[in-house]
Amino acid sequence: MRSEEKKKIVVAITGASGAIYAKLLLDKLQLLGDQINQVAVVMSDNAKVVWQLELGTEDYAGYPFKFYSKTDFMAPFASGSAKFDTMVIIPCSMGTLGRIAAGISDDLVARAADVILKERRKLILVPRDMPFNLIHIRNMQIITEAGGIICPAIPSYYSKPQTIEELAMTVVNRVIDLIGLENESYSWGAD
Repeated sequence: MRSEEKKKIVVAITGASGAIYAKLLLDKLQLLGDQINQVAVVMSDNAKVVWQLELGTEDYAGYPFKFYSKTDFMAPFASGSAKFDTMVIIPCSMGTLGRIAAGISDDLVARAADVILKERRKLILVPRDMPFNLIHIRNMQIITEAGGIICPAIPSYYSKPQTIEELAMTVVNRVIDLIGLENESYSWGAD
């Protein structure tokens, strides 16, 4: 893949339950590095707490990606001129989703999502909370109508996953497909 075709991806990790999805996505992006020009990561403070609580580690700091503070509005992806083509918020809290839907850019995650939408690039939100109330559903509708993709963290069972990681990976593989990266994973109807 030529350098100019490689993806520039922002991964935002918020404090919703589901740190396993963020970890598996970062792991997968490392493996698919030949298709990627750059990965930038921003984590909320709550995301770090949830990662430690759910995964029992702080190994997010060991990834070879550049991490940005949620208050760093000088991060390149806070502007459309940096030409990041995809942003994934995984897991995406309903508070973050609501702020994006309302256009409230009070931190780097919401600002970057606003930039991605205004530039007509790909925004993928992976909410994990459930059940949805009407406010959540309307916020998802607003983001969808603005060009974003709502990809709830709802695993599939077609591939007969045997572990929690394999089950969570069914969601992450769907996100990888939505990003537009070549990836070997289960496909419905494939032999």
